Amino acid sequence: MKWQQGDFTVTDNREDLDIEVIHGFLCRESYWAEHIPRATVEKAITHSLCFGLYHAGKQIGFARAVSDHATFAYLADVFVLSDYRGRGLGKWLVSCILIHPELQGLRRWMLATLDAHRLYEQNGFVPLRHPEWFLEIHYPDIYCRKE
Repeated sequence: MKWQQGDFTVTDNREDLDIEVIHGFLCRESYWAEHIPRATVEKAITHSLCFGLYHAGKQIGFARAVSDHATFAYLADVFVLSDYRGRGLGKWLVSCILIHPELQGLRRWMLATLDAHRLYEQNGFVPLRHPEWFLEIHYPDIYCRKE
């Protein structure tokens, strides 16, 4: 699938993804995946439905949906490079993901964010209605461990 908005493009074509840009942002600029190994990023991309955001052919954003394609999806690793923020591109990227044909009819979408609640609320996300129903196992320093 491909969506166009002026000079900007969103596509789910995995061959267009620039792993250097994605890994560079996640490893050095994100708060949620600091120090993530490139091999881990590559594995996550392999097992997700991925979306690239491009300006004139250059990757400027990314997101991925982790899903069973039947009942549930988790939106992960959403970013737009800093030079392109404030233009509504993150909102547009998320909206493209939500209308993707492979992700229709799902009962639940989830995500986690520290500071972008307003972005996701514009696309219909709301705080958990029953947070007490949800549990997690979290390994915050897993990418810093030496094996």
